[in-house]
Amino acid sequence: MTKDIGIHGNLFGGILMAWIDEAAGSFATEYCQTQNMVTLRVGELLFKKPLKAGNHIRLYGEVTKVGNTSVTLTVEARKYSVYNAEETVACTTSATFVRIDDDGNPRALDEKVKEKFKNGILA
Repeated sequence: MTKDIGIHGNLFGGILMAWIDEAAGSFATEYCQTQNMVTLRVGELLFKKPLKAGNHIRLYGEVTKVGNTSVTLTVEARKYSVYNAEETVACTTSATFVRIDDDGNPRALDEKVKEKFKNGILA
């Protein structure tokens, strides 16, 4: 949208950061089979290529670590060409999400989630 584009015609980095957090959080809740996941940490965001108005963007995540209460993902935002299906990495980061209870305290992930990661089911 026009409001998301800066004076150089590029997508604002903060907008992309929000999309990454939302998509990664959604992925973490699905992987961990609970809606009680919150962002604990987002790593350094590396903006490798600009994204312009009209670009299609795909977000990819892969589980890289499962702890007692948390899951860490590697996340990529890629510019996608509808003409030739080519994808170009535009931004990379990592994000850690923690499972919480109703009071906001960390809560252990289910054993089946930890086993899933141990058995190589990453994403």
